[in-house]
Amino acid sequence: MPLFGKKDSGKKIKSKDIRELNKTVPIEDKYILHDTLGTGAFSEVRLAVSRENPDQHYAVKIIDKKALKGKEESLENEIRVLRRFSANQQIDGELEPGTRLTHPNIVQLYETFEDKSKIYLVMELVTGGELFDRIVEKGSYTEKDASDLIRQILEAVAYMHKEGVVHRDLKPENLLFYSPDDDAKIMISDFGLSKTEDSGTMATACGTPGYVAPEVLAQKPYGKAVDVWSIGVISYILLCGYPPFYDENDANLFAQILKGDFEFDSPYWDDISESAKDFIRHLMCVDVKKRYTCEQALAHPWISGNAAGNKNIHATVSEQLKKNFAKSRWKQAYIAATVIRQMQRMALSSSNSSGEGGSKTNLLKDSKLNVPSDSSQRSDTDESIHVENIETTKTTTSNAEIKNQRISSPTSCLNGSGQAK
Repeated sequence: MPLFGKKDSGKKIKSKDIRELNKTVPIEDKYILHDTLGTGAFSEVRLAVSRENPDQHYAVKIIDKKALKGKEESLENEIRVLRRFSANQQIDGELEPGTRLTHPNIVQLYETFEDKSKIYLVMELVTGGELFDRIVEKGSYTEKDASDLIRQILEAVAYMHKEGVVHRDLKPENLLFYSPDDDAKIMISDFGLSKTEDSGTMATACGTPGYVAPEVLAQKPYGKAVDVWSIGVISYILLCGYPPFYDENDANLFAQILKGDFEFDSPYWDDISESAKDFIRHLMCVDVKKRYTCEQALAHPWISGNAAGNKNIHATVSEQLKKNFAKSRWKQAYIAATVIRQMQRMALSSSNSSGEGGSKTNLLKDSKLNVPSDSSQRSDTDESIHVENIETTKTTTSNAEIKNQRISSPTSCLNGSGQAK
């Protein structure tokens, strides 16, 4: 029986979310679309500027309807989840009933538009880059830093769970820093595989193998606890730089996860507090009933108290991150350079037209960059609507990274070599 082949047995998603896209106003009336930041099988992401306020910048995800045909349900699901966490959603110029303020650590969807051939999602931009990249770049990194990062993630996911949403694909690539500032907050992105509890029982084996919970692999019905397991895996990696589960053989890898078979190896964990290890054990508990909830995790002394150590562990962690999660930086560099060039042109144009020399600095300072859902390689058969980064050169990836690539299509199956078929 194929491992990743079981479908959700939930209610059929209605087409309400796509019907409610703004069809009355063309997106070009409100936004100026600039350079392409990323492309994928179904969509592209472009930098956009508000016509009303040129200092406001966004990422616009543009989805081709023709390419989307047959996969509308996944897009409806993603839009519905994003709307649940976004403030001031407008439908035909009016606020959607029940609109609420979102959580500060969740990337927002601001507006949606539709024309004859495309669907447009206007989303928040963030500029700080991915979680692991920032840690490697830091000169100092402590257990307390890791604790602060996990606290932010837990607070955001606790909010999601309270609102009845399970992310189902929490991993470092979906955790972005809001800005390059040292004290920038973490933002959760990529809700393509998220599910609302009111949409029915969750049983689909989906997500990224290295971060997926045992009950998902066991093809059992599951719920919010799968996100807590993933946070446990992320916590483990943040403290040592390598994944808790790894094997060249897929069957062995899945067996490790199903058993919760992980260790705190010496010398990598010698300087890590017992409180941190206790915290991780409670999050990566195979027994779902005994596994912590987000609220329980937030109350743990490693998060809420002073149990996290202050020793600099940057050298060990960064070395292991580079070894086990080696990702080419050219993709992010390409996107960042594209945005900067575009903003410089915009700033120069603004300066020439207004005669004010200070606009360029302010424009670059206030810019926010995020390419939603774009950080990992994805299959063309992905039933969620995602965007892949532009690929212009050959790269090499570590075996551990290959194991942690997403199995993103709810209906895709794995053959013996771990490849989608």
